[in-house]
Amino acid sequence: MITGPLKSKIDKLWEDFWVGGVTNPLTVIEQITFLMYARLLDINETSDEKKEERTKQPFKRRFGPDQQHLRWSKLRHVESAEKLLTVVRDELFPFFKTTTGAGSLFANYMKDAQLMVQKPSLIHKAVDTISKLPLHQNDTKGDLYEYLLSKLTTAGIAGQFRTPRHIIRAMIDIMDPVATDRICDPAVGTAGFLSGAYEFMLEKYSSEQGTIREQIKADDGETIESIIYSGDQLGEHRHHVDHDMFHGFDFDATMLRIAAMNLVMHGVAEPDIHDQDTLSQSFSDRHPTAARNAFDLVLANPPFKGVIDEDDTDPELLRAVRTKKTELLFIAVILRMLKVGGRAAVIVPDGVLFGSSKAHTQLRSTLVNDNQLEAVISLPSGVFKPYAGVSTAIIIFTKGGVTDNVWFYDLLQDGFSLDDKRTEQIDKNDIPDLVNQWQQYRDTRNAGQSLDQWKDKTQKAFMVDKQAIIDNKFDLSLNKYQVIPHKEETFEDPKVLLKQLMALEEDIQADLKVLEGML
Repeated sequence: MITGPLKSKIDKLWEDFWVGGVTNPLTVIEQITFLMYARLLDINETSDEKKEERTKQPFKRRFGPDQQHLRWSKLRHVESAEKLLTVVRDELFPFFKTTTGAGSLFANYMKDAQLMVQKPSLIHKAVDTISKLPLHQNDTKGDLYEYLLSKLTTAGIAGQFRTPRHIIRAMIDIMDPVATDRICDPAVGTAGFLSGAYEFMLEKYSSEQGTIREQIKADDGETIESIIYSGDQLGEHRHHVDHDMFHGFDFDATMLRIAAMNLVMHGVAEPDIHDQDTLSQSFSDRHPTAARNAFDLVLANPPFKGVIDEDDTDPELLRAVRTKKTELLFIAVILRMLKVGGRAAVIVPDGVLFGSSKAHTQLRSTLVNDNQLEAVISLPSGVFKPYAGVSTAIIIFTKGGVTDNVWFYDLLQDGFSLDDKRTEQIDKNDIPDLVNQWQQYRDTRNAGQSLDQWKDKTQKAFMVDKQAIIDNKFDLSLNKYQVIPHKEETFEDPKVLLKQLMALEEDIQADLKVLEGML
């Protein structure tokens, strides 16, 4: 868990970059990512060196004999800020192109890394601050990087914005992934969904009783902690978790670097993150095994309101849903990527639920008639403030299967104020009730028991049968089916009200006479 002092260090580091002339939030995080990566390389190298001393088993070294001065333990002691800037810019960053220390895929995203820092004093401050961060502590470094990413909440990124962590966690809790799942986000961004799913796995499968902690002292006295999960269920699936559980795609190289770093910082050895627009024809050509019937679970918040170049879009998707709207095309992509029986939880703008165009209706018909549309969760419009006020919903569906009923939930409060400040309001949070009611509904349905308790459409959670949805032209908006109970108002008899007014008038006249007598 990240503490106040650690947050202060990140805040100060952020301020140092701003004062030093690096003011774009995404650039700041990218530059900090590069420096954290450099330190992680040295931490991993030191850990492996200590293990080699004990086991006498050699390992593939990250730093050659003539590259030892590029190790973080050496860089942090360079006294001259000017020399430090020169070494980092002219030697360390080119060195990134050859490294595979944190996973070969991650190294691929570092090959075009460029140092944007121009001031020697800034690089000196940044190295000093990052040296004091507990990147060697597996239990903390993921939270630390998440706090760094939270700095993006005040900035839209090329039309994209970060999904709030508590909404991500609610979606993961609802989907309840297992250790054998292959999980994908086709618009991965900063990998919030994937890192959240990994944290969920650790909580679900790992325990202190099944954890081995190894303390190692580096040459400069720094403590390095390696955690090996052994003897528990996650440990049995560790290779799958590290290499094949988490998959993400995005066409922004900067976002890919941040996404890969986010997962590495959380503890995933080599996440499968690719530079690819999943709506394009080239996606199917370059990743044929990922494009179709590949994943057990998809978690996503695809770009809203985007319009794509039809000439570059996969014709197969356009046959499935003839549109240029990205929010519709991504649903088609997700359906294609899922295995039969695979599940998805996707955030969509409300227009997807009730849009009257042929493409909108066609897509909703596909979800209801050809697959199992399980749930529609209406989110409050302030969830994405301060950078977007769009009304959204979460749709949950399973590829294939049969839709009998669709479960609806009206989430009115998410634990934060719904204005631009988004201040925490612990007593105003429907999310625990959402997760609890969904789990009850799912377990009751799977057990073949009566679902009558969700037939009352005046409640926050209720279900609608498939035929009613078909009769309403596949409209999935919650207010189409929710019944708002009207409380009958009772009013005083007009004759009584008239008497009260007359009595009041008499009192006023009496007071006026008293006032007149005083003049």
